[in-house]
Amino acid sequence: MPTQFGTTADFNETKVIFSSTDHAGQHDTDIRFRLIQALQTTLDMETLFNIFSDLVQPTVSFDGFSFKLDLLDVDLNFGKQSMHSCSYRLITQQDYLGELTFYRSKRFPERELAVLESLLNTIVFPLRNAIRYQDALTAALSDPLTGAGNRIALNNTLQREIELGKRYEDSMAILMVDLDEFKSTNDRFGHNCGDQVLRKLVRTMKEEIRGSDVVFRYGGEEFVILLNKTNLEAAVIIAERLRERVENLNLKQKDQVITTSVSVGLSMLHPEDTVTRLLERADFAMYSSKNDGKNRVTVCDERSAGAA
Repeated sequence: MPTQFGTTADFNETKVIFSSTDHAGQHDTDIRFRLIQALQTTLDMETLFNIFSDLVQPTVSFDGFSFKLDLLDVDLNFGKQSMHSCSYRLITQQDYLGELTFYRSKRFPERELAVLESLLNTIVFPLRNAIRYQDALTAALSDPLTGAGNRIALNNTLQREIELGKRYEDSMAILMVDLDEFKSTNDRFGHNCGDQVLRKLVRTMKEEIRGSDVVFRYGGEEFVILLNKTNLEAAVIIAERLRERVENLNLKQKDQVITTSVSVGLSMLHPEDTVTRLLERADFAMYSSKNDGKNRVTVCDERSAGAA
């Protein structure tokens, strides 16, 4: 029968609190020392857990493990999930650091659980530092109202993805998405309601795209969606699906229906593109959608955009 073991690892400033750590011997002390040194070398969570796994595996074997921290939307998986598992909720006096679960095909005996638990305290403070770094990085690159990426994140990401797309000859699409009649929504229902509509729009866009795609706030009620490794046909399908979804949101404020729609401009990556040129074409196509009646998707007409 499968076994599942779960507990809360409660850390203070110097040690991990467990009922039994007497099984750890000199060998475990050596591993602990190596872990302490190695885990101080990175602020990247994935690298951190790979280091921990590589050094612990010779003593306590496992087929795979996972780490989840909902606060930062972190869900990391390594190796494979097997029949038996042991889980630890990692906390300190000030922070909840997430849940770490180990998997393997045979039961974890008490001795190995004790060793594993005795080694967990080596990762807690490097993990806390990595979480705080990621939290600060996210705050610096995110729009505080909607949670979408900000202009800094947009420029950095587009520059990197354009270079990768050119190098590997991957197709890439950009959607410029503008919320129609947003000023009217603010005037009728107030700015608090307008903020709620923007947040709902971003949640909707994230639900309609793939995990590899990214949403950025370009300014005001205008957003950019980066569609990686996406050809024109697929990009049009995604854009139309998003447009239809927004049109049918059926939002209400004090029993009054808030009508929502978006005008979308689509441009594809060209070999000679820069960030500015790619965005300008998507913006041109978006304004074409506006001029043609709104609530529609327009694929950039390269000749017209170039002439503009």
